[in-house]
Amino acid sequence: MDPGRKRRTLRRVWTAAAAALALPLSMLATGATAARAAGVQCSVDYKTNDWGSGFTADVTLTNRGTDAVNGWTLTYAYTGNQKLSNGWNGSWAQSGQQITVNNASYNGTIAAGAAVSTGAQFTYSGTNAAPASFSVNGSPCVGAHQPPITVLTSPTAGAVYTQGEAVPLAATAAAADNATISKVEFYDDTKLLGTDTSAPYTLSATDLAVGSHSLIAKAYDSLGASAESTPVGVTVASGPTVVTTPTQLGVQHGKTATYEVKLSKQPSANVTVTTARASGNSGLSITGGASLTFTPSNWSTAQNVTVTADASGTGAAVFESSAPGHAKASVTVTELGATKAYDARFLDLYGKITNPANGYFSPEGIPYHSV
Repeated sequence: MDPGRKRRTLRRVWTAAAAALALPLSMLATGATAARAAGVQCSVDYKTNDWGSGFTADVTLTNRGTDAVNGWTLTYAYTGNQKLSNGWNGSWAQSGQQITVNNASYNGTIAAGAAVSTGAQFTYSGTNAAPASFSVNGSPCVGAHQPPITVLTSPTAGAVYTQGEAVPLAATAAAADNATISKVEFYDDTKLLGTDTSAPYTLSATDLAVGSHSLIAKAYDSLGASAESTPVGVTVASGPTVVTTPTQLGVQHGKTATYEVKLSKQPSANVTVTTARASGNSGLSITGGASLTFTPSNWSTAQNVTVTADASGTGAAVFESSAPGHAKASVTVTELGATKAYDARFLDLYGKITNPANGYFSPEGIPYHSV
């Protein structure tokens, strides 16, 4: 073959090869463009714990696609003057109103259908509106999906049951963004008592031990979001008992304070509850309700015991309320100086939040839940 013809033949071979290679390369480029266009399919659950001048933001990012996400960057913006203080489960940064969160070394991969959570603390003044939209790796997520709203409607806070008696649990749950409720779980603190998958969401708990219990309902929706109800505190007693509320009380010099007394169960006949100072400060005395009568019809209607403080000193006293055939109940009353209105208010609030009936603290003062 003459050299010129050979060169022309080689050019045709290389041209054909190049054409053959060009097709898959163009297809690959088109596929990459399509992949970038498809982006990350995700949803974001955003909820806050707000105390007026600051808040914590808990953000759950769910991979709604069919492929794993390997490395993620979450972005969103506030409309107010929210300022980032610190963050966790990711690297948080702020530029103006824009927030950027990069994954941590241990949570960068999100399997299909799985979720990761991150959070941060902020300060602010004025209003604290939730972000309107979120993006992950540049792709908009499905709204700022809000978790369901869950309310434990039964039992009543402060209710007292006898051991072995059924405690009726019931909850309402509503999902946002056209999602549906998939199930509601009922818990005794962190112990799962049972699950209901259809409304009305109910459960009968019969094996609760003697003592105080913090009951909650946790709802899950079809988009993977979940939320807990406010805790409800109840007491399980070994038998009938006198019930007092609150268990902590403050009273200033020369003033009075009251607490409530009732019975845990309906009696078959009238029951007389007597209250007296069992120990402590003698400057505190009962000036009303030292003897209260409860009938089979008014046993669950609270009656008041009134405690009066003289001007002789300060300190606490324990008052006990007792009745035949019933376990007694006690209240700690603290006498405060005449100028200690703030302290009296503090003790009042402290008594309410630490009251086991409110579901946050055990009788020993140990919090059941993080708040």
